[in-house]
Amino acid sequence: MDKIANLNQKVINSGKTQKSGAARAFKFNPFDSEFRADPYPTYHRIRFEEPVHRNFLGSWVLTRYADVQAVLRDPRFRSDNLPQRLKNKNPYLKDQHKDLNALAGFSSKWLLYLEPPDHTRLRSLVGKAFSPSVVERMRPQIQEVVDELIGKVQQRGSMDIISELARPLPMRVISKMLGIPQEIQSQVYQWANDLSTIFDPLNSLESFAHMNQVILKFSESLSELIAQREKKPQQDLISSLIAARNEADKLSNNEILSLCMLLFATGEETTVNLIGNGMLALLRHPDQMEKLKREPTIIQSAVEELLRYDSPIQGISRIAIENVEIGGKKITAGEQVIVYLGAANRDPAEFSEPDQLELTRSDNRHLAFADGLHYCLGAALARVEGQIAINSLLQRLPDLKLHIDTLEWRKNISLRGLLALPVTFTPD
Repeated sequence: MDKIANLNQKVINSGKTQKSGAARAFKFNPFDSEFRADPYPTYHRIRFEEPVHRNFLGSWVLTRYADVQAVLRDPRFRSDNLPQRLKNKNPYLKDQHKDLNALAGFSSKWLLYLEPPDHTRLRSLVGKAFSPSVVERMRPQIQEVVDELIGKVQQRGSMDIISELARPLPMRVISKMLGIPQEIQSQVYQWANDLSTIFDPLNSLESFAHMNQVILKFSESLSELIAQREKKPQQDLISSLIAARNEADKLSNNEILSLCMLLFATGEETTVNLIGNGMLALLRHPDQMEKLKREPTIIQSAVEELLRYDSPIQGISRIAIENVEIGGKKITAGEQVIVYLGAANRDPAEFSEPDQLELTRSDNRHLAFADGLHYCLGAALARVEGQIAINSLLQRLPDLKLHIDTLEWRKNISLRGLLALPVTFTPD
């Protein structure tokens, strides 16, 4: 029996043992196909019946906006230590000649898993390249990529928004920022796609072993590029990081490599799912889609609402480093807490009529990009990519219609994204 089947059986068995009035009346199975298709009714029920509870694997689950935001901002909660967990898996690999040391080593320098002062130092260096003002200056370049991708399908009358726009767009943009040569971009995209699955909590040992080999090849290729930039700097982010390495901030080579790989591993998913989930929401709400077509200037507000309505990242993990009480429940140091951003963003205590899609919603303080110390580095870039892609689709492809009856969602329980989003339109 595979891992998902095992976990499904645990949910079923745990549900059988629950007595009426003695425990939760509902069963929360994040692997269920109905939940995957639409998790929000389940979130509402959990939030109403037991907003802070242990799931069937022993982790704490939080669904209220106030609780989720509080944990994200609270220094008593740290990021899940994936790098250390990877090291701990080494003895269990079937092939004892293999290990996960490279994957653990490079990911240990990712901002996601760092705390101050290292987090502060690295984020200050790379964060400048992703500031809203810098990203705004990139609009013409992003628009050029979007126009090219849409131009390839415009005369066809059909496309898959995921594979033909949402997925290639962020990879092209990040490659441009870093200065990745054209001749190796396709290989880099494949490595980045493989690495992006590192955040799936259901990864097998074989998957991690494959990623370890990928990261070794990726680092070798990037090391060659760094050596070239050392001799001949360019106007790109890698050259800027090299310059920072030579100053007081003292960036190491491994830190530069890790930062570059992090940007590729994380820079894709949020944008892909923002565009995919956002376009699906518009296609299912034709009144709102028509409103945006008539008033393209509301795109900034529209993207914020699409991020709230069907969040690209549904849940993230934190570890309590001391005993904490939340919602009347005592969380012990060392215990895992899963904060559901998707549930928080539909909390009626924070948002009026949270299940309604309102593109001009005001005071939209959603948590789609998390909050606190680990607020998403690429939030500004994802926003602009989403704004340009969605507006361009609506303005350039008339009569967009969903061209599938049953949608298939990715199996990663932390992220929410479609495998494909086929649409038809009137050819140009």
